[in-house]
Amino acid sequence: MEEGRKPLTRQAERALQETPLEVEDAIKKLCAVVPSPMQAERIPILSALTRVLAVDITAPFDQPPFARSPLDGYTFNAAGSIGATPEQPARLRIVGKEYAGEAWKGTLGAGEALAIATGAPIPAGADCVIRMEDVTVEGETLLVPRAFHAGENVCPQGEDVRAGERILAAGTELGAMEAAVLASLGFADVTVYRAPRIAIAATGDELLTPGEPLQPGRIYDSNLYYLAARLKELGFEPRVLGRLSDEPSEAAAQLAPCFDVASETRADLVITTGGVSVGPRDVMHGARQVLDAEEIFWRVAMKPGAPVLAYEKNGTLGLALSGNPFAACATFELLARPVLAKLAARPALALEQGTAKLADAFPKASPGRRFLRARLENDGRVHLPAMHASGVLSSALGCNVFVDIPAGSGPLTVGAVVRIWKERNR
Repeated sequence: MEEGRKPLTRQAERALQETPLEVEDAIKKLCAVVPSPMQAERIPILSALTRVLAVDITAPFDQPPFARSPLDGYTFNAAGSIGATPEQPARLRIVGKEYAGEAWKGTLGAGEALAIATGAPIPAGADCVIRMEDVTVEGETLLVPRAFHAGENVCPQGEDVRAGERILAAGTELGAMEAAVLASLGFADVTVYRAPRIAIAATGDELLTPGEPLQPGRIYDSNLYYLAARLKELGFEPRVLGRLSDEPSEAAAQLAPCFDVASETRADLVITTGGVSVGPRDVMHGARQVLDAEEIFWRVAMKPGAPVLAYEKNGTLGLALSGNPFAACATFELLARPVLAKLAARPALALEQGTAKLADAFPKASPGRRFLRARLENDGRVHLPAMHASGVLSSALGCNVFVDIPAGSGPLTVGAVVRIWKERNR
C-alpha cells in the first residue's frame, strides 16, 4: 500500500472486482423473490380503492331493476297516441303523479297518463314517456302532439347490467368507477387481495426531521418524505420506521421485526435509503449480515443510484437505496415499482419503456448508463432541466419520465431519439 493511503473497505474492494447488474436483470432478480398476492380479505368498497379484486363479481339483479323514466314528463301506452298530430293531438286523462323512489300502484288504462319524474318506475300499462316540454296540459287532460312508439324515452329493465352477468373480473384494480358500479348493485364490501405491508426508513446521523432547527453540517431528511408520499400516491400505506442508527447491530435490531414471521409488524418489503456505498459508515452492509439475511445483489449499472443493496430473509425483501436524493428517487421508480406491481397484482405500476425526441441537448458524454430526469410533452418531445446532480431535487419538479442513455454514449443533440421510462397508460 502506498504511504499515507487509507486501506480500502471490504465494500470498496468488492466494487473494484464485481460487475454491477443491468437494471433489467436487477428487476428480474427482485421480482423473482417476491410472491404474487395470495391472501384475500373482504373490506368496504371505499377502503378498497387501488386494491385488486380476488374474485369475479357478478350482478345479483338486473340494473336498473325496473323500467324507468330518463326524464321528467308523462308516461302512457303508446297505442293511445296513434294518429296524433299538433293540429289534432291525442287527449289523455292524467290520473296521478309519481316521483323517483316511489312505485305507483295500479295499472294505467287506455286513454290515461301519469305524470312521472326522472328515475321513477314505468307503471304497468305504460310503455313510453313524453317530455314535459313537449306537451300541453288542459286541466286534467294531457295533449300529445304526435304518435309515440313503445319503448320511446324509456330505460328498460337490465339496460345497464343483466342479473348473473360478470361485471368485474378478478384481477381488476378498483377505482372510482368500479366503486360506483359496485355500489349501484348494492355491494357494501368486496373481496380483494391483501395490501402489501411496506416499511420505510432512512439512515444517516446527519439527517434532521423537518421542523427541527437547522444545524451546522446537518441536512433535512427528504428521502423518507419522498418514499412515504410516493407510496401514498401509488395507493399504499407504508409504515414509517424513521431513522436507523449508523451502527450496524442497532440498525439491524430496528429492522428485525420486519423480517420476523411471528411479528405483527412483519413486512413484505423494506425500503431504506443511505448507507449502501463503500464508506466505513455505510451501515446497511453490516446490518444485513447481523440480520443473517441473504444478499441478492449489490450495485446496479446506472447513474445515479448504482449502490443498491437487495437482500432477503423469511420471504421479506429488503431494498437499500442510495442516500442521494435524486438517486433514491430514480432507483425507487425503476426498481421498487416493479416489485410493488407484483406484490399488489397491479402490473400497471411498473414503468414502461418508449422512445421520444430530445427538445434540449445534453452536452456530457455517458461512459456508463445514465438516467436523466425529464418532462415528456404531448408532442412526443422531452425537455431536460438544467441541473442533473444526484443531490439536486428541485430540477425534478414537473418531470414525468426518465431518459435512458446507454453506456458509451457521447453528447446528445436536439432531436436525438432517446429511450424513456414512463408511466403506463392505465
